Amino acid sequence: MEKNIAASAISIVKSNPSIQPSGAGHVKAINAGRPLSPSDHGVRVVTLSEYKEAAACLAEAFADDHTARYFIDTPDREHWTDAQKWDLHVEMMEYITYAHLLKGLVLTAGPDYGCVALWMPPGQNMDDYPTILRSGMWRLYYKLSCEGKARFFSEFLPLLQETKKAVLGPRDGDSYYLVYVGTRASARGRGYARKVIDEVTRRADAEGRACYLESSNDVNPIIYGKLGFGVAKKVYLTRGPEAVELDIMVRDPVRKEAASGKEQEKAARTLLMQVKLAAGNEKLGSVRAFIA
Repeated sequence: MEKNIAASAISIVKSNPSIQPSGAGHVKAINAGRPLSPSDHGVRVVTLSEYKEAAACLAEAFADDHTARYFIDTPDREHWTDAQKWDLHVEMMEYITYAHLLKGLVLTAGPDYGCVALWMPPGQNMDDYPTILRSGMWRLYYKLSCEGKARFFSEFLPLLQETKKAVLGPRDGDSYYLVYVGTRASARGRGYARKVIDEVTRRADAEGRACYLESSNDVNPIIYGKLGFGVAKKVYLTRGPEAVELDIMVRDPVRKEAASGKEQEKAARTLLMQVKLAAGNEKLGSVRAFIA
C-alpha cells in the first residue's frame, strides 16, 4: 500500500473443503511474469525469482504499519535492536510474498517494483503443508517471540479467518482477497496502487465476484471507497498496550453492462489518441491501415 493505501492482512486463510479451487488454472495461466495486456501500462505478474525484490517493496511500505509491527514490537523483544526487528520484518514479508507466488497472484507496477500487490484468488489459500514449507512460513513459529507467536497464530489469524467467513458468508471461498498492497515512497502519487487493484477488480466484475480486504490505516477507507470498496465491519487486535483497529472492506461486483461500457469508453479514448498521434507522423492512408 501506499502507506495511505494499505491492506495489512498477512493472512493464511483456512481451506474450505466444500469449495473447489476454481481459480487455480486461471492463476497458472497468467502467472508468467509478463504484461497482462497492452492497456495495463506496466502492470505485470511477478515470478518466483523476483520474490525478494517484491518483498522489499512491501517491507518498505509497511515499515511503520501498526499491524505489521504488532508481531515484532512485543514486550519480550524489547532487548532487540532496530536492525534485528527490521530483519525479521523483511523475512516475514519474504515468506508471505513467496507463499502468494506459489498459490496466489502477485502483481507489480512502476519501475523497480514501485508498487506490489498480493492477491489470493477464488478457491485458493496458502494453508497447505507444501506451501508452508516451501515459502518458509513455518519458520515464523521459531523466529517470533512467545508473545509474537500468540499474537500472530492465536489472535490475528483466527480473527481474520472468522471475520472473513462471517462477512462474506457463502461467498467466502469465491471472492478475490487483497492481502497486501504497498508502494515505495519514491513511487507514490503515480497511480500504481490503483492499477494493481483495478486489474483484479475488473476481472472480478467480469466474473461476478466480490473483492475483500482488511485495512489498518485511517485514511484508507476513503481511498478504497473511490475504488468501489465499502466498510463492512471493524475488528480489533487487543493483546498490545493499544488496540489495533482493522477496517473490513468489501467490493461487490459491478454489473457487467456497466463495466463493459466503461471499458469501451476507455478503449475509444485510447484509440482516438493513437490515431491523432499517428496522423501527425504518417499519411492518412497509413492511419487507415493502422486502424484496420
